[in-house]
Amino acid sequence: MNADIQKTLWATADKLRANMDAAEYKHLVLGLIFLKYISDTFAARRAEVSARLQDPEDEFCYGEASPEDLAAELDDRDYYTSANAFWVPEGARWETLRNLAKRPDIGKHIDDALALIESENPKLKGILDKRYARAQLPDGKLGELVDLVSTIGFGENPSTARDVLGQVYEYFLGMFASAEGKRGGQFYTPASIVKTLVAVLNPHHGQVYDPCCGSGGMFVQSEQFIEAHGGKRGDVSIYGQESNPTTWRLAAMNLAIRGIDFNLGREPADTFLRDQHPSLRADFVLANPPFNVSDWWHGSLEGDPRWVYGTPPQGNANTAWLQHMLHHLKPTGRAGIVLANGSMSSSQNNEGAIRAAMVEADVVEVMIALPGQLFFNTQIPACLWFLAKQKKRKGEVLFIDARKLGTMISRVQAELDDDAIARIAETVAAWRGEVEVGATVTAYADQPGFCRSVPLAEIAQHGHVLTPGRYVGAEEVEDDDEAFDEKMRKLTEKLGEQMARGAELDMVIRRKLGGLGYEF
Repeated sequence: MNADIQKTLWATADKLRANMDAAEYKHLVLGLIFLKYISDTFAARRAEVSARLQDPEDEFCYGEASPEDLAAELDDRDYYTSANAFWVPEGARWETLRNLAKRPDIGKHIDDALALIESENPKLKGILDKRYARAQLPDGKLGELVDLVSTIGFGENPSTARDVLGQVYEYFLGMFASAEGKRGGQFYTPASIVKTLVAVLNPHHGQVYDPCCGSGGMFVQSEQFIEAHGGKRGDVSIYGQESNPTTWRLAAMNLAIRGIDFNLGREPADTFLRDQHPSLRADFVLANPPFNVSDWWHGSLEGDPRWVYGTPPQGNANTAWLQHMLHHLKPTGRAGIVLANGSMSSSQNNEGAIRAAMVEADVVEVMIALPGQLFFNTQIPACLWFLAKQKKRKGEVLFIDARKLGTMISRVQAELDDDAIARIAETVAAWRGEVEVGATVTAYADQPGFCRSVPLAEIAQHGHVLTPGRYVGAEEVEDDDEAFDEKMRKLTEKLGEQMARGAELDMVIRRKLGGLGYEF
């Protein structure tokens, strides 16, 4: 689906919002997109089965069946569940709702349709948000929204429908995060950060876990990465957890739309206090936990088996997240985590000791400093931690300073473009000695100002601070042959001129203020 259509859809949907809060409106729009998706994929599968039942060459062929027999056969659920399509009862199908769009009680009809779908599909139990009857939209706007979603052409082919809808869903998630500002970013990690994590982790098989999964973007990118590298959907199994009930639903819908099988736990819950996957040991952990959480501690966490490297401070959860990820990793697993920059250097309340213990245990593999302004909701500079229990290069940590690789995509937001992400991923792969089949072999080399492989002893000399800028050095600058003394003389001269000019301006300001009766 091209970007122009997505923009037009968003602009129209945003206009229909009128004065409704974006945080509230988000659930109405995304819920309708999901409803349209399951209805469309059901209809496409029904049409396919109908054609096959009447094709003498097909294994589904139903011989000389009457129209009544065919209709009854088409209601056999196995045809749908086997193709990963949800069963949609007649009263909940999109066309039914579309025909009721102009009625004042359309909200109640949508809620009833969602309740019907939930009762017929146990996998969706508790996931669909039935809030349409009480939506605070001006009269007629909900019906117009139904008409708008009806225009999204998902095509006859179920896999095309899935891709188009998935793209619309993800695009709208990003736009809502932007519209909501601070709060919106809590459930949405910008795509370029997720792509960087996924490109460095290289998750091509096995179990992928995100203990604070937001709207599920990490999982979606992992599946796309696998498919782009010749694997197939389903090569990974997805495990997630999310404490916010509405965000938990967004994630489940995001994954269901894409046909990704998932386990987000029995319920939305706090990862530290009610771990939904206590026995899971994953191949890959990807996460963007909330930064510097101060109210996470509970007395029951004292002596928790996850705190292998030290008890995290009660006023900051950063080191708790790192240890939680390591706890859930297989011996051969890898983790990639987005954290605030303070996590690399803070020594408050045991944080420094925990970081030192992790470095000395050789579980810190790669540290990446990110450009500023990547997030919708915070100006706090962030970094990426990559952890592994069995590192390819033991006794060393790779530091990458990517702060200059950002590209501004709006006045207030930057991203890492595909070239920047490829440069980072290729640097890590070369350092690990991993080469894809058919790829040209590039030996790893330190690049001043960008990357450096550092032995643990040197990191210890720096008090186990893990800020890449401290280790990678400065870029090599071409020498311009101007003697130092000459350069200093010119700079001092210029400074003298500027200071003199500053003094003149001070006098002018004093005079003007004095003329107005304000002496100082």
